[in-house]
Amino acid sequence: MQGQDGERDGRGARNGGEPRAGAPDAEPRRGRPRSAAAERAILDAVIALLEAGEPLAGLSIERIARTAGVGKATIYRRWSGKEELFVDVVRDMEPTDPPVSGTAGLADLRVMLESLRTRGLAQRSSVLLVNIFAQMKSHPKLWEEYHGTVIAPRRVAILEAVRRAVAAGELRDDLDVELIDDLFVGPMLVRTVHRPDAPLPDDLADRIITALLQGLAPAARV
Repeated sequence: MQGQDGERDGRGARNGGEPRAGAPDAEPRRGRPRSAAAERAILDAVIALLEAGEPLAGLSIERIARTAGVGKATIYRRWSGKEELFVDVVRDMEPTDPPVSGTAGLADLRVMLESLRTRGLAQRSSVLLVNIFAQMKSHPKLWEEYHGTVIAPRRVAILEAVRRAVAAGELRDDLDVELIDDLFVGPMLVRTVHRPDAPLPDDLADRIITALLQGLAPAARV
């Protein structure tokens, strides 16, 4: 099925397809131009089936195609299999990562920490997302796909922001950069993932950065 809207970038049509923070541009996929309407129908079909109580493991490409009103070949032209499709469904349901400058240090880091906070709020408010993530963790291949295409690039982007902050003199240069990354991200993950009842105030990212800077900022030069 071919349309005039060109290719979807795989970053969430429901959220406008904005590039994810710090992520490199997706490589263009070969083949015929894609139909945005067909892709929207496929994603919506998966969401509808999950909302109806269908488990991830029970969804077949044939069932998804029938629900979406497309052929199986239409799905396989866009996704290599169920794992890749399901990851796009999750990305479609999650808030889109805001753009970052790519040149700032702490400012970009704050934007990405705030993105983790809003993602945590979205997951708390969506019973379907909570259910999907619970199922994903029991399917290693699916979780590996999500980790490799979503979590790992996000971690790389945050590490790059930390390195820029060190280079700009915003953070000490005598500490392990990956440890600094863990110190910034860890508190946000604890609040959003491990303490589902913990508050997620609007200024949480600022509070984390301010607290850590007391130990990570360079000493004042006299």
